[in-house]
Amino acid sequence: MATPYVTDETGGKYIASTQRPDGTWRKQRRVKEGYVPQEEVPVYENKYVKFFKSKPELPPGLSLEATTPATPSRPEGGEPGLSKTAKRNLKRKEKRRQQQEKGEVEALSRTLDKVSLGETAQPPSAPPGSQAAPTAASDPPDSAATTERAKKIKNLKKKLRQVEELQQRIQSGEVSQPSKEQLEKLARRRALEEELEDLELGL
Repeated sequence: MATPYVTDETGGKYIASTQRPDGTWRKQRRVKEGYVPQEEVPVYENKYVKFFKSKPELPPGLSLEATTPATPSRPEGGEPGLSKTAKRNLKRKEKRRQQQEKGEVEALSRTLDKVSLGETAQPPSAPPGSQAAPTAASDPPDSAATTERAKKIKNLKKKLRQVEELQQRIQSGEVSQPSKEQLEKLARRRALEEELEDLELGL
């Protein structure tokens, strides 16, 4: 980016005053004759860098057309000019890749088989679509309700375990002065047991 210069009536050059991000202004600065701002000074290059930049990429006398390779016919073994070991390694890699792809295809087909086996077959007398709709609609809510109930039961058992541990600690003298929260936890034990019984009966 070039520095904006302002020339006054007398012919003197100035760098125009600019505003800082905080709103204050920088003073305009007088520029002496022949001054080149830092950002406009060319980057120094020593003679070796200049030599290598000016050096042609091709050897002397070689034209660009001669360097473009004609598409060579690849030999039977794969890449041209490879040793026997390199060709063998290429074959192994190709074989491994094919086996991996085959394994992925088999895994995918097994997954699809499981999905198709998991679907319930409809009786032939029922018209298509009439049986599938009610079962599909009723299954997810039941399973969701069952999992929700199982979660609640697990949670309640955990809370009861904590209450029992607290009671044992109080009886053993580990906790001499139980806090208000601990006493409330002990008082809730009967309610937790009743709720757990209700949920287990509902399963």
